[in-house]
Parts: sequence; structure tokens; C-alpha cells
Amino acid sequence: METRTEHFECAIIGGGLAGLCLAVQLAGRDISVVVFEKSKYPFHKVCGEYISMESWPFLESLGLPLADLALPEINSLGISSDHGFMLNHPLGMGGFGISRYSLDHCLFEIASRKGVRIMQECRVTDVQGNAGDGFQIRTSAGNFTSKVVCGSYGKYTPQFIQLPETNAFNADNQNYIGVKYHIKTDFPAHRIELHNFSDGYCGISKVDRGWYCLCYLTTARNLLENGKDVKQMEERVLYQNPLLKNYFTHSEFVNAQPLVISNVQFKKKQTDSNGIFLLGDAAGSITPLCGNGMSMGMRASKLLAEQLFLLFNGKQTPIQASQNYRRDWNAAFGTRIRAGYHLQKLFGKSRTTDLALKLLDKSPWLTSKLVSLTHGEVF
Repeated sequence: METRTEHFECAIIGGGLAGLCLAVQLAGRDISVVVFEKSKYPFHKVCGEYISMESWPFLESLGLPLADLALPEINSLGISSDHGFMLNHPLGMGGFGISRYSLDHCLFEIASRKGVRIMQECRVTDVQGNAGDGFQIRTSAGNFTSKVVCGSYGKYTPQFIQLPETNAFNADNQNYIGVKYHIKTDFPAHRIELHNFSDGYCGISKVDRGWYCLCYLTTARNLLENGKDVKQMEERVLYQNPLLKNYFTHSEFVNAQPLVISNVQFKKKQTDSNGIFLLGDAAGSITPLCGNGMSMGMRASKLLAEQLFLLFNGKQTPIQASQNYRRDWNAAFGTRIRAGYHLQKLFGKSRTTDLALKLLDKSPWLTSKLVSLTHGEVF
């Protein structure tokens, strides 16, 4: 029996934060959108779950009732070295905490109400075509066609996406792992802390449900040297920081087993691939110290949506839309990415980190400047 091929104006591969935000904006302009998501909502993701206040108005404009969710507002920063020294500093713009479990699910419901077709538990296996003639999309749920395709698939690039090997701003050649827990603990709701340990750092801040997000990044080498045993690595490496050991040993873990992602590399990729627009982590896995990866993904969705509106209204060609999106993306994030890669080199190294934090403690103006580089303007 022959199956019918469905057609949409825009297809989005990946229903994470950037993809859902883009879908909601396009649907609000009566553009037909399909989103392909390999998981089923709601679900957890490895993420620091701190969002700067720059994103608050944007999320509200999408229909998210943030003011009604009683979310923790975060305005204080603490950074510790593995020697136990703690740098304290106000966050300035500050941010708020919300779990990806809650945030993505809310955006999924908003997108669904706006008429976005969301294909859950659906994997895209191939994309063929071009921006001029349209694209053919093969998935585990059947075939689709679309005028425009956007990639919001996260840190792992599908085989059908072609990216160059060379990358600007390459932080290093390391592979990293990310590990996340939700915990219940005694910790100020208005504060976020980053705790350094050998070849890594761990963040803690409050989210919704009375939970705290405890999320750390470290090298794959650290895990390999501990027999690929996460718990053993935590006890042997992370516990060297006394403040971090305290949170691990005096908190209630909501789930005994953490979420773990591996083979993470931090490099700027590109904003398109053979006519497919890329956004979020698909356009570059950004170091956490660039600040607010979630805010950057949301801002990218707005930048791309503005160019796609012009494209669908016949006011620019696909090539012009791609060029303008790349220009806007670099203008919005170039400085943040450079700052993040330089900051990355100061963290996770015992002596260097301790000295850097003590210097910053005596230079609050410099600390304020560095913090400002990790927070963008309100959009």
C-alpha cells in the first residue's frame, strides 16, 4: 500500500529548546511546521538549567506564563577552586532556574496548540534536496517534503549533515562528558555556584519543583581513568573539592542514576549545511562558560525566524536568508564565544584556577566585566 507524503513549509529536525521556540514563532505567522523529535515529552536533558534574564521577555512572548510559575530568581554567583577558596560576586542581570523537563514540555504544549505537527519518537534518517527545489525527508514514521529544513538536533551531528573538519575558535581537542542530577539540598534559591575540580567544574542552582540542578562537565579521560565508573570518578576526583564533596554527600538525590552525555566537543560549527539552517547546539556546541547556552539557542531561533519570515514572504532568496542569518548569528554570539573559550582555559586546573579566582576576588570590576560577557542583551 502506497503511503502519502506530507508536505510542510518548514521542517525542524530536533524538538529541543531552539527547535520548539522556532516552531512556535513560525506557527504564529501561519507557516506550516513539522518538528521531528526522537524522544517523547516530557523528558530530561543534560543541561545546567540556568537561564539569564535576557530571555524572559522572549519566552513570555511565546506564551510561556513565567510569572505564574514561581521560578527561583538567581542574582548571586559563587565560584570555588578545588582548594576550597570561594569567589563571591553579584550577577548583575541575573537569571532564573527551570528544568528542561518542565520548560521543553511547556513549549511543546504551546507549539501543539498553535498547530505545529510534532512527530514524537521519530528519527530522521535522511534529507535530500536543496533550498530551490525543496527537500525530501525520510523518517522512521514515513516520508515528508518541505520547502525549508532547519537542524536543531543538538550536539550530535546526523550522518546526512555535512560539516567541514576545520573549526574556528576550537577550544581544544578534548572529548568531554556531561553529567546531571536533580537533588534536594540546603542551598540559597537566589544563588548559582560553580565548583572546580581536576579537569572539570560542576554547577548547582535551584530550578522548579523544589529541586536543584547539579550538573558537571569533565574530560572523557577522567572517566576512562576511573574504569568508566561515574560514581568512582566522583569520589576520587570531584570530592577533592571539599565544597563539592559536601553537596554530593549531604543531599537527597531525586534519581540515583544521573543523565550522562559523552563525546561532547566544544567548537563553533556553522549556521547552515547544504541549504539546511542550523541553530542551537547544532550550530556549535558552546562551552558552558560562554554563558547561557539556552539563552543563545533561543536568541538564535529568533534571529532565524526573522529571516525565514522574509523568505516565506518572497522578500529574499534562500541564499540571502542564509547569509543574513550567518551575519546576525556572528554579531550576536561572536564575542561571547571568544570570551567563553578563554575563560574555559582558566577552569578545571588546580593552581591556575585558584590563582585566577583570588585575583578576581581582589578585582571586582574585572569580575563584573567577565560576568557581563556571558550575559547578552534582553531580546
